Amino acid sequence: MSALVLASKSAARAAMLQAAGITVALAPADIDERAFDEAWSREGHGPDVVARLLAEEKARAVSRTHPGAVVIGADQTLALGPRRFSKPADVAEARANLATLRGETHHLHSGVALVRDGETLFATVSSAAMAMRAFSDAFLDAYIERQGGRVLSSVGCYQLEGEGIQLFERIDGDYFTILGMPLLPLLSALRHHGLVAS
Repeated sequence: MSALVLASKSAARAAMLQAAGITVALAPADIDERAFDEAWSREGHGPDVVARLLAEEKARAVSRTHPGAVVIGADQTLALGPRRFSKPADVAEARANLATLRGETHHLHSGVALVRDGETLFATVSSAAMAMRAFSDAFLDAYIERQGGRVLSSVGCYQLEGEGIQLFERIDGDYFTILGMPLLPLLSALRHHGLVAS
């Protein structure tokens, strides 16, 4: 059975797999996500397709240094209508992004891919609609202060498994997709390829 490698430094993704009984080695991909995102966006790809393509690109990059291993790549994009968001560069940008998203429904798109020796075995994307409540400036400022650097670790500036849940009034989508990886389709693909017990 092939070794499994997660091409990510995301603690949430690693924890998801570990909780599901999947043992992976961690090998974060070193790619310029923004450059790929911008290039594919110029080509007309929507944020959902970009999430899947980024997942594949991450897995391919790590696959080059892990011959024979099956590499799991994952990525997430966020869009509010036609506007796309990236991970904030600093706390001020995180605050501005959250101020823009409040009172609106944005969409998270989580892509996942399996790659072995440069060949894509599986790739898919799952989406969730996230309706933020119209919280006050005072709440926003207090939230940013309590979260500190954690607001920089995700594209939406929140962790749904933590205090970030307080930003929302309604969510339509799979919990694992929101955390950053469509886990059920991934597990199905791992079983299909004989990489975990079926």
